[in-house]
Amino acid sequence: MKALYIEPFAGISGNMLLGALLDAGVPFVYLQEEFSKLHLGDYELIYKSVNKSGIQARYFNVALPEEHEHHHEHDHAWMHAHGIAHSHDHEHVHEEHHGHENHHDHDHAHEHHHHEHRNLHDIEEILDRSELSKEIIAKAKEVFLAIAKAEAKVHGSTVEEIHFHEVGAIDTIIDVVGNILALQYLGIEKIFTASVNTGFGFVECAHGQMPVPAPATAELLQGIPNYRGTVNKEMTTPTGAALLKVLAIPVQEVPDGFAGEIIGYGAGTRDVAIPNVLRVNVGTWNEADDSGEGSGSTVERLLLLECNLDDLNPEIMPYVLEKLLAAGALDAWLQPIIMKKGRPAQTLKVLCKPEQKQALQQILFTETTTLGVRAWPVYRTALERRWKTAQTPWGQVRVKEGLLDGRVVNAVPEFEDCKTLAEEKDIPLKTIEAAALRE
Repeated sequence: MKALYIEPFAGISGNMLLGALLDAGVPFVYLQEEFSKLHLGDYELIYKSVNKSGIQARYFNVALPEEHEHHHEHDHAWMHAHGIAHSHDHEHVHEEHHGHENHHDHDHAHEHHHHEHRNLHDIEEILDRSELSKEIIAKAKEVFLAIAKAEAKVHGSTVEEIHFHEVGAIDTIIDVVGNILALQYLGIEKIFTASVNTGFGFVECAHGQMPVPAPATAELLQGIPNYRGTVNKEMTTPTGAALLKVLAIPVQEVPDGFAGEIIGYGAGTRDVAIPNVLRVNVGTWNEADDSGEGSGSTVERLLLLECNLDDLNPEIMPYVLEKLLAAGALDAWLQPIIMKKGRPAQTLKVLCKPEQKQALQQILFTETTTLGVRAWPVYRTALERRWKTAQTPWGQVRVKEGLLDGRVVNAVPEFEDCKTLAEEKDIPLKTIEAAALRE
């Protein structure tokens, strides 16, 4: 299948990714025509070839009327539409658009007095009124919802209350929609991303200094491996992080079965110590060489927590497993190991969603004797699942089915249902299981 491998070694923003996809073969004219279907009003698209530390790359950005009023150079045209941050440092790495709450509005009245504010519903209305395809609109909404959720969590607000400044909304809509259009044009079915360089330090904002990565960016990068790098600047923006969160699968290295065909480079605005470019590799991925995943399956970003136990009373271990599962772990199990000095022990492993890490880690620390917990980012390929009810001669049994491309490839009777009937009817449990499968 057609696949994309992203290398954010200098971070990622919406316009950097779009520049890279244009460099990889998406016609600029095609995007111009599609953007006209959004009816966004007055703006200018900037698209040119630039050189960053010896690497030739494509630079894409959106210039808006306000920028011309302030005589901004096209080379550095960007709009930092932080509700909480309006930096005037034109070395800012890329586009930004942190949302903000209603009570922040007065802080920026002097800067925004001639602009409206748009919330998520307003942006969704713009998308719905456009003549873009339903698939593009749906995926763009998913990205904006991810951004709004992150902003709302950071500010202690709600998705409905988070607002995007009008100017920021225009260039962000173009970046988000443009990337989804470009990926569709290239026929990309699977996207992988390497670890993300976030940059480090602080950025000057209306409310003082904010840490890098910005709080919303940090929230969006949960479950995606990232590192601070060597540049004391903001290298990854919420839009870039949101696109990865919604579209990409994190990997530690080039996936098995991936063969690159075309490399594209997208440029950031400023010059830093490292090449300020995003590299993408368009190619094919032979799924049989990797996870065995089929089109009837989904990929989930998960964490694997684990600790070694050599001094815990074995009677306690089943209790801990039950407690972890009751707290929301997707799975938990014990694996026998031999530790130093030939000591027999167990590795306790827990599969969970990234947001469950803290709660499950607390159980491991409080209920076991471990002094440390390791965490690994993993992704799980899961079959589509559904429940059916089988009528046996002794009663009903639920059966869980696993489907691949709409075809049942696995079916498992629910153990507890079979056990209950076996005890009630004094029938061998395996007989009830076999009858449920036949049904």
